[in-house]
Amino acid sequence: MKTIPRRVVTGLKNGKSIIEEDATVTNVSEHFPGLIISDIWSTNTSPAKFEEEIIENTAFPNTPKNGSYFRYVQIPPDKDLGIVATEGQPHPLMHQTDTLDYIIIISGEIYLIVDEEETLLKTGDIVIQRGTNHAWSNRSDSPCIQLAILLDAKND
Repeated sequence: MKTIPRRVVTGLKNGKSIIEEDATVTNVSEHFPGLIISDIWSTNTSPAKFEEEIIENTAFPNTPKNGSYFRYVQIPPDKDLGIVATEGQPHPLMHQTDTLDYIIIISGEIYLIVDEEETLLKTGDIVIQRGTNHAWSNRSDSPCIQLAILLDAKND
């Protein structure tokens, strides 16, 4: 089941707060069957401007320089993606980004895998992902939904 979020965007008009947009998100992609990604909002400066920057959804994030984005991700079970982990080998979806990520598990459960270990995350858990090599493994029978705020970062 595809779950596409509703996005409500506020703004100002004549000095008064208004709702500028209230609609189902249209910036949605499915890079693998059941892997739904929607980049809800993006900025390309810090401090951020109130204008939205539309960016192309990618399976692996590409955060704008000095910017951020807010990402909705629905991750199907590994078995539905045909992912099979091989003992002694990195997870097939292992990747690393140059971002500081705040991730909240909204529903379901998923394993966060890093180079040396893994941990099971459940609804309500929060991850602070600091530019490390990682992968997500959904070993359950249901999709996992997570929200992530990704900030451009550097490792000095």
